This record gives sequence, structure tokens and C-alpha cells, in this order.
Amino acid sequence: MKSVKQIKIDKNLTVNELVLRFESSGVLGAGKIGKAANIFHDMIKDKECKIFIGAAGPLVPGGLREILIDILESDIVDVFVTTGATLTHDLGEALGFEHLQGHHMMDDKELNKQGYDRVYDSLMQNKIYEAIEKLIKDNFEIFKGRLTIKEFLWKLGSVVKSRSIIKTCYEKKIPLFCPGIADSGIGLMVWSQLVQGKTIDVQVFDDLKEIIDIAWNKQKNGVLYIGGGLPKNYIQQSLQFSKGASYGIQITTDREEPGGSSGAPLREGISWGKLEPDAKFVDVICDATIALPLIWSSVKDKL
Repeated sequence: MKSVKQIKIDKNLTVNELVLRFESSGVLGAGKIGKAANIFHDMIKDKECKIFIGAAGPLVPGGLREILIDILESDIVDVFVTTGATLTHDLGEALGFEHLQGHHMMDDKELNKQGYDRVYDSLMQNKIYEAIEKLIKDNFEIFKGRLTIKEFLWKLGSVVKSRSIIKTCYEKKIPLFCPGIADSGIGLMVWSQLVQGKTIDVQVFDDLKEIIDIAWNKQKNGVLYIGGGLPKNYIQQSLQFSKGASYGIQITTDREEPGGSSGAPLREGISWGKLEPDAKFVDVICDATIALPLIWSSVKDKL
């Protein structure tokens, strides 16, 4: 057995050096963050590996938007699956709005009167929805013909002028899957056009073939789950048609005992064929706004 190396903080210590010391400690949350950085680096350096990222939770209100864009811009991501809420928050920032610092004990009745929506201690203006509706209304003609959700989102990304998650996926031609797009502000704003008599043909099942093909046509797959929910399961089910993931990282604060996907440990996926029995994997039980910046900063330095 290895010794637990005590974490020493020196002046001018870099994030990568800190994470390396986390790894050397080898235990508890710090040890898992160090292990996650190693696994992420290994899957990036493995040229036989396709990398799937699933992102759920209030990541943009939580300040992780630039980190997600940076990861997407680095040419390492083969598939990005996220929620409609994440893309709505991303699009709002691309249209010039900001998320604001609040407090979880603010008066919600007063916030409602003032036109603010609260995500724990982060706030957004209701006007974001108006700006998204205008963007979709002004460009509705681009959504012609039969489209997959990925194709719909790429077309939407093509008319976004500012740096964003959705624009980066369009420009980099990263398959962007959002099976729950109707469950979001973007979905609502598309619906607002439909009730006015406009039509759109987005096939919700067609993306399944593409993500399964990507998982099938590669010797190895690696997964990074930021949060859980629908993005995690959408990737997980595609891996059942392949060998399962060779590398896995999950960042979550959910518990496994209730049986939900968001808290299910990665090793549970072995029983489903979603994770290889000899895979390198780790569950990081931590707020993603803490864990992801540490992991990505360390990996970025190593690369």
C-alpha cells in the first residue's frame, strides 16, 4: 500500500501542481480529483478513443460556460450531450445578458415582480426569453426540411454571433445532442412560433442512430459526465451497443441509494454493458463548479 502524501501548499503553486498533490494524497475527494485529471488526460491521449461529454445542471449560471467552451474548442470532444436549460442559459449570455450573483434566501416574490429568475444563488433576467424568441423568430426560415435535433441546433448556432457553446459546436462540427430540447426556454420559444401557424419538422428519434453509430464505430470510448440526468443516460444507452466505455469520469453530488441515474456510480454501468469491466474510472462526489475547473486546468497544463 502507498503512503498518503500530505498536501503541501507552496507560494506560487500552480493548479496543475496542486492537483498532482491531490493525486499523491490518493484518498478522499482530493485523491479522486487527481485521479479524474489523470483519466481525462489518458483518454485524450488515446488516439483510439472517442470522447463523450454529458453536461447537466446549472453550469452556465454557476460560472462554467467559458470552461465548457474551452474544452469544446480544444478539438478533443467527439460528442457533446446537454440539457435544453444549459443551451438556453448559454444562448442568453451570447445575446448579451449576464447571470447575476444573488442569495438563496432572497425574497422570491419580489424577484418575480422585478423580472428575475433564481437558480439557488444565481439570478437571470426574464428578458433573456424575449431575446431568444426574437432570435428564433427572425431566423425561423433556416429551419427548413426534415431536421434532427443536432441539425436544428447547428442551424441555430450558425446565426449566433457571439462566442458560445452552441456556436462552437456548430463551427467545430461537434455532434451536439439535446434530446430534451422541448423542455427548455429554447423549446418554448420555438413553440411560440408554432402556435402562430409556422411549422418545423424536427425528428426527435433520428439523433439516436448517429450517437449509437459513433459509439459503435470506435475501438474505445471515454465518458465525462458533469452532473447526470438525461445527458448521462443518453450517452450510457448508446454505449450498450458498443463495448462500453474504456474510460469514465463522473462529477456528481447525487446519492446512489434512491436508484436514480444521476447518483448511480459508474461501476453500476458494468452490469448494463455501459462500462468495460477493466475500465479506468472514478466517481468524483463534488460540486461541478469546484471539480471541473481543477480537473480541466490540470489536464490543459499537461497537454
